[in-house]
Amino acid sequence: MPRRRHITFDRCSRAVVLPVLRSLGVLTSSFLLGCVSLIGATSLDVSPASAQSTLPKQSTLFGKTQPSTAGSLSVAVGGPTSVPYGWVDFCHRRPKECKVPALPATNVKLTAQNLRTLKRINQKANSSIKPVSNFDHWGTMADHWDYPVDGKGDCKIYALYKRKLLQEAGFPRQALLMTVVHDLDNEGHTILTVKTDKGDLVLDNLVDEIRPWNATGYYFVKRQSQQNPNIWVSINRRGGTPQTLTNVAKLVD
Repeated sequence: MPRRRHITFDRCSRAVVLPVLRSLGVLTSSFLLGCVSLIGATSLDVSPASAQSTLPKQSTLFGKTQPSTAGSLSVAVGGPTSVPYGWVDFCHRRPKECKVPALPATNVKLTAQNLRTLKRINQKANSSIKPVSNFDHWGTMADHWDYPVDGKGDCKIYALYKRKLLQEAGFPRQALLMTVVHDLDNEGHTILTVKTDKGDLVLDNLVDEIRPWNATGYYFVKRQSQQNPNIWVSINRRGGTPQTLTNVAKLVD
């Protein structure tokens, strides 16, 4: 149900916004056609140097399913749920971004090199985009998801840009998941979840540090399916105790 909000400090963009009526988009029939059954995740060792030669080869991309060692560092997800209006609208404007085949779920192997890439891209996006509210930016109360075409944006723009840059760096899209949460002030917020063999890591425009999902304190609502970015799955779990600084490097082998 839509809910009225008073003028408030928008944690998503760090800017003051006008009152809005918010509602999530409904899962459309075109997206339902893309629904696939859950497939066990595998680990993928990705590096920018090997990305171009590795990613197109399906036979070398996926290997034998490996047992998870992440434990509670990987959030449990539920069944399919509604797709955010912003993603549906983004797909209508940029159809090539969304007309993609379903693929087996894949986790990135958290090597020192891959962690450096994650940190570099997270910091690049956080420092290069000027924070501005959705309404002030686009002149609409409806969520507008896009890339930072003019160097400005709110949390959705940050997360989409990081997803794009990481794919260009060789990370598989199945491990890069747009995620809707409630932040520490119970405000709607969007982040990027990166699925790794050592758990779910969060790239956030509000905190420059990369953190495990359960060190955010956020309430996780939903995110993209690993198999199909046009299918969203429910989460409805609290992400542990908030920690501004975490030593993610200790997770690296």
